Amino acid sequence: MSFITGVGLTAFGRHEGSSSLDLMSRAAELAIADAGLKRAEIDGILCGYSTVAPHIMLATVFAEHFGIRPAYAHAVQVGGATGLAMAMLAHHLVEAGVAKHLLVVGGENRLTGQSRDASILALAQVGHPDYEVPLGPTIPAYYGLVASRYMHEYGVTQEDLAEFAVLMRAHALTHPGAQFHDAITVTDVMKSKPVAPPLKLLDCCPVSDGAAARPARSACACSAARRRTPISTSRRHRA
Repeated sequence: MSFITGVGLTAFGRHEGSSSLDLMSRAAELAIADAGLKRAEIDGILCGYSTVAPHIMLATVFAEHFGIRPAYAHAVQVGGATGLAMAMLAHHLVEAGVAKHLLVVGGENRLTGQSRDASILALAQVGHPDYEVPLGPTIPAYYGLVASRYMHEYGVTQEDLAEFAVLMRAHALTHPGAQFHDAITVTDVMKSKPVAPPLKLLDCCPVSDGAAARPARSACACSAARRRTPISTSRRHRA
């Protein structure tokens, strides 16, 4: 078993003049302080990708920017699953003894550092370069197709999907750094602008500036006082 020993979050929304590396550094500093660590104790990092700073070795660039010299540095890029993938990798890496204090960090300044058209173009590259990208689908379009199929197979309605947006907004309102501070209802979601049917504006993620970070350590190397939240992984997932 491994443990999350601290957490750091910037506010989410608009951060004029801050780069992706700046935002990640702020979150990392908060996380390290929360864990009672020093920068020099971080010997491994996992860094989520940034469409605003698409460097092929972003983890090492961040390490230099943040002023640390980890023995292990790994950039992760799997779209919206990046956060979960990094949690899984952190668990396995500290369990294997690759790193003692592994820092997981991700963030970017997509709201202020990237134009609307540039963001759409960057995210559209997720499709197959020959058979999908030339046809012009966006991220919401792909997920709209998935949502339509899910509705067809399981009898889910658009109102059912809207409940997720309502729930996520309710969770966000418990954090002072949330981008939006007004509750929404299923009716609000249903009345919002169509983006990629059946998905509407309030079904989709907002564009934000922000970052999050957390250190992880194995159970055997982690004192009871520093054990915050266990990381649990499974080889199989059942819907």
